[in-house]
Amino acid sequence: MTPIVRSLLETDLYKFTMWQALLHGHPNTHTEYEFVCRNATAFPLAELKSELEEQLDHLCSMSFADDELAYLRTLRFMKSDFVDFLTVFRFQRKFIDVSTDGDTLLVHAAGPQVHVMGFEIFVLYIINELYFRRFDLDAAMREGRHRLGLKVQAVKEFGKLPRRKHPFEFSDFGVRRRFSGAWHDEVVQRLARDVPEYFKGTSNVYLAKKLGIVPIGTMAHEYMQSFQSFGVRLRDFQKAALEDWVQEYRGDLGIALTDVVGMDAFLADFDLYFAKLFDGLRHDSGDPVEWGEKALAHYAALRIDANTKRLVFSDGLDLDKAFALYQHFADRIMTGFGIGTNLTNDVGLTPLNIVMKLVRCNGQSVAKLSDSPGKTLCKDETFLAYLRQVFHHPAV
Repeated sequence: MTPIVRSLLETDLYKFTMWQALLHGHPNTHTEYEFVCRNATAFPLAELKSELEEQLDHLCSMSFADDELAYLRTLRFMKSDFVDFLTVFRFQRKFIDVSTDGDTLLVHAAGPQVHVMGFEIFVLYIINELYFRRFDLDAAMREGRHRLGLKVQAVKEFGKLPRRKHPFEFSDFGVRRRFSGAWHDEVVQRLARDVPEYFKGTSNVYLAKKLGIVPIGTMAHEYMQSFQSFGVRLRDFQKAALEDWVQEYRGDLGIALTDVVGMDAFLADFDLYFAKLFDGLRHDSGDPVEWGEKALAHYAALRIDANTKRLVFSDGLDLDKAFALYQHFADRIMTGFGIGTNLTNDVGLTPLNIVMKLVRCNGQSVAKLSDSPGKTLCKDETFLAYLRQVFHHPAV
């Protein structure tokens, strides 16, 4: 068995930032997470069960190394008590179960949130790498390097266009659905070397440490969704989540995620107080141009200069989409682009569309009402209907 996980740092930065906030604010939360594959696969993922079990056994034997903990302490938003907690942290195998239902691979994690929330990213990239090991590696690498070269050239050519008010900047958000760890390394190293004026960082904390580049990330849907079960009125869960974030980070990590119950419902809660405190917003579903225009209109209505704020786009991006969005918004607001699968798994093979999402928290269902069809993940139709009613969100 060749271990896929190289370090407990090799996860998205926002796992650490959410982890810290939830450990400090809601340490007794119990949660459940479930794995889902949304697209057709070349062979049944159920065939990966035994290999996945071995990889999870390895993951649960790992701990943070001293130099990794020291690195986390250099990030000013990481609190000393949280890093102290990580010195003794280990994943517990009893909290995650792997099974099959016919050809379907089932992965279910349940337990204290501060012990199970971290499984998500590791499970996803373990499954990805196990899956793609069965294909022709040499052919994939040849094609991947060819496509990466074209991307680097495209960025350089784009950079020759007339300057806009705000610069073009993009980052790697591709750890969860990457082709492999080795390929992820190669992609990020090449971008950091060849287009450093445009490539601004990676969500992969391990690679950020290894390569001396900026780790990127703030919050994901699970953070906001958790507040649906934290005892506040359901209508107020977004405001409660944002307020807790502000109190935890005091001005750091100021990009808010907007699509847990849709952009319109988010903006209804994102009043002058939050709009001034947060540096900007992140898009992850729905039409990105329509979303960005709504954000600009909201800032204008609040008499906030949008040039002091940032829109971060991260929904299924490739460079062409990022270039087009930049051209549309670059003279009115700062932008940023988090590109995932198209950077780290563009090797001529069909990527897996896999997720591992929070489905229950403190014994009750939680959900995201996506602005894109097919992204909602919740089996409790009664709760979904109630959530839609409370936030006046149409079914998509």
